[in-house]
Amino acid sequence: MISFDREQQIFHLQTEHSSYLIGIFAGKCLLHIHYGRRVEHCADMFAMMDKPAESRYDWNPKCMELGEQFALCEQTLELPTFGDGDYRSPGFHGEYADGSTVSKLYYTGHRIFAGKQALGELPSAYTEAGDQTVTLEITLADQLTGLRAYLYYTVYPAWDIITRSVRYENGGTAPILLKKVDSAVVDFDRMNFDFVHFYGTWARERQMERRPLFYGDQSVDSSRGASSHTQNPFVCLSAREATEDFGEVYGLNLIYSGNFHAGAYVDTFGKTRLYIGINSFDFSWKLDCGESFQTPEAILAYSHSGFAALSHRMHSFVHKRICRGQFRDIRRPVLINNWEATYFDFDEEKLVKLAEKAASVGVELMVLDDGWFGHRDDDRSSLGDWYEHRGRLPGGLEPLVERIHALGMKFGLWVEPEMISEDSELYRAHPDWCIHTAGRRCSEGRHQLVLDLSRPEVCDYLIEILSRLFSRVSVEYIKWDMNRNMTEVCSAALPPDRQREVAHRYMIGLYRVLGTLKQRFPHILMEGCAGGGGRFDLGMLCYFDQIWLSDDTDAVERQYIQTGSSYGYPFSVMGAHVSACPNHQTGRVTPFHTRGYAAMPGQFGYELDLDKLTEGELEEVRQQIRLYKELAPVFHDGTFYRICSPETDWKTVWEFVSPDRKTVVVEIFTVQAQAAAPMERFCLKGLQPDALYTDRLTGRQYWGDVLMHIGLMRARKQDYDGEMLILEQTAAGAKR
Repeated sequence: MISFDREQQIFHLQTEHSSYLIGIFAGKCLLHIHYGRRVEHCADMFAMMDKPAESRYDWNPKCMELGEQFALCEQTLELPTFGDGDYRSPGFHGEYADGSTVSKLYYTGHRIFAGKQALGELPSAYTEAGDQTVTLEITLADQLTGLRAYLYYTVYPAWDIITRSVRYENGGTAPILLKKVDSAVVDFDRMNFDFVHFYGTWARERQMERRPLFYGDQSVDSSRGASSHTQNPFVCLSAREATEDFGEVYGLNLIYSGNFHAGAYVDTFGKTRLYIGINSFDFSWKLDCGESFQTPEAILAYSHSGFAALSHRMHSFVHKRICRGQFRDIRRPVLINNWEATYFDFDEEKLVKLAEKAASVGVELMVLDDGWFGHRDDDRSSLGDWYEHRGRLPGGLEPLVERIHALGMKFGLWVEPEMISEDSELYRAHPDWCIHTAGRRCSEGRHQLVLDLSRPEVCDYLIEILSRLFSRVSVEYIKWDMNRNMTEVCSAALPPDRQREVAHRYMIGLYRVLGTLKQRFPHILMEGCAGGGGRFDLGMLCYFDQIWLSDDTDAVERQYIQTGSSYGYPFSVMGAHVSACPNHQTGRVTPFHTRGYAAMPGQFGYELDLDKLTEGELEEVRQQIRLYKELAPVFHDGTFYRICSPETDWKTVWEFVSPDRKTVVVEIFTVQAQAAAPMERFCLKGLQPDALYTDRLTGRQYWGDVLMHIGLMRARKQDYDGEMLILEQTAAGAKR
């Protein structure tokens, strides 16, 4: 858990498999000693740290109050600052009233308490009874300026997770300008790592890239006002030799949905500084006397058994301690979304006809997408006017919802509340409510602007108008979209010296809107979307029950996107649908069963015109839905293994093992066929060695240890083909 050795001046944080050690040097300076495999003994750790009080290099500046030979640039530090001899990327950088940027934050005290506290206006991980969660709060202070920093470390022992954040408080007599406020910094005394991140773009999110560390800074970030399609706030450091099942891997994720940066800085001595937090580019925060600033919470995970074990820890923690609410542990309804079936060309009769066909094949939820509000006949108008388009729905939404409910289906609605159209009643009434720079023409994306959620009155408006809509119409599902990033980031409501606060204040406002609506309408299943997966992050998952993974629904592309996403996120939060062919994003034609298998592990649904399906395809839909309903607990509560990845193997093999290890689902996809290809073997994982497993389709039986150590043989099939194996345990502990 958490202990403090007063004699050694060492904090020891323990999870089931990891230890995190912090030392107080000379009664002042917080040194990072170890993060990695669990240890039980931490005596004499300072003596083992290459004598931190003795610099090996005369030319390195010495921090005299810590010792005549103490050079900060040679140390592994817990909260590094700028200006006192450490030339690496700092975890904190501030500017004081006299124009100086030197900070000396030294230890003044600590406390250890059960559970954890809320992080003010920011979302965070939570605890439940029986977690045995413990938090360490370390207080640092700069005696000259009055700045105090409160470092929070929360240990989730059974989850193998540590969370970190920092709260800054101005206890001085003059304002302080915060310029860099990382949530977590972890120093290592070596550089033999690979840096792993997940890049992409719209419709091609979270593609894994792995490269060896080099000297200098290697980082990823977003300055788009959202966590973005282009990078994700989940990064890893891995041992060079690490594989799915072997080697050390560190994972770092941020519970935040806005501008972020994450990276690794390698100094000239081969030390590595891993960091994550709010992006310091174009950011500052004026901290007046007596005010405080809370950083977002970072999640730290460690595995000495490769990427698979790290993913399992992240999956379990995200599912059970980030996601929350009444939908967390239940199967969600199979839905159909009308967008790719109708786009803007619909009326009540067309929607009901689609719903009738959907109900006949077992779909449980009908979702009305864009075009139902204002006078929106295309994407040039009406965002902000959240009332019915009477040209399309003369009777409003209520008669449509009644007819949907009469079919035994639930009803869902698409909204994009963070946006505003110039052609809207809201814009005509409040043209200054959009994010804009005075005197400059606004850039547009999809012919829309971004509402200024840094303004409380704008947030209040959204809460009120959406509450009225959700109270009047029996909505049971909301798809909350956000289809453009920020430009010309300024607010008409803030003074010049606070304009660099707009992007962060926007996130605080958005979290308030979402939190209030979720509290008022807990029965509404909420799915996040940002042009697909442009805000697929832990901050959103504190409010949304699931997130639309990508606007790309092509079954082959989804294998890459879902595999990349699976390193840090469970399938239980991934929205995934079967769509039409040729696919609307790639033009590719894939078999119907492949599309079903690719989407089925996520939160399942359809996005196509059922009237265009053959009777045989409609029967496939019925079978897919029945199978999904049966297997959803395996997909969403079980353990996931990446057996083969499309990036390297030209095939994809996913394995899902139920919590009791009695049901195993294996999905096999051929990404690219090969002439005269040999039979291919792959081994399963996570089974009971002495259990007998029966293939439901063929009746063949396999022992668990044979499946894991000898494996299954398969011939590579034609391009894009998919196959599902369901193995069920029929005996255990039998003698052979």
